[in-house]
Amino acid sequence: MKLSPRIQFLVKNGLKGLAWMAVLLAFYFLFRELVLSHAPDEWIARFYARPGVIYLIYAASEFFFGIIPPELFMIWAINKADALHYLYNLAFFAVVSYLMGYLNFLIGQFLNKNETFNIWKKKVLKDPEKQVRKYGIFLIIVAALTPLPWSAVSLLIGSAGYPSKRYLKYALFRFLRFAVYGYIVYQTHQI
Repeated sequence: MKLSPRIQFLVKNGLKGLAWMAVLLAFYFLFRELVLSHAPDEWIARFYARPGVIYLIYAASEFFFGIIPPELFMIWAINKADALHYLYNLAFFAVVSYLMGYLNFLIGQFLNKNETFNIWKKKVLKDPEKQVRKYGIFLIIVAALTPLPWSAVSLLIGSAGYPSKRYLKYALFRFLRFAVYGYIVYQTHQI
């Protein structure tokens, strides 16, 4: 059975995203064994005493193209308190990620109206509107579910003139990502 190019795109990029998640988990477990296990109290005091700062760093990271993977914040949250507070933090992280993605989408729509940006976009990205029309739904879903830079993809989708309602609908897959990854983090950190 031959798969359509869209499904091939989804599968190929989905597998890449899972590979990146495996790499991130390997780095985390290595870091935990080599660094955290030697001075855990120092790390706990440094990062757990100021949750407001952590939330601000998370929001900024999600706005600036996901510089820090959300899984690291999930790990911070699971080590901070009990399961109920972990769920609250996970919900907060998911909502912030969704909203920051939408904010970047709106910035992309605004930039789409700027002629200088459009000239630059056509030179650098080689007709992104055509690609977004072809792969838009799949690009949103893959970025929502994998470690691809969510905000950057949202910005690109917005700058290509993608409809807001469709973006918001398919961006809901971001919540599924946080549920699945949050469950994995929870299962791997139970004492």
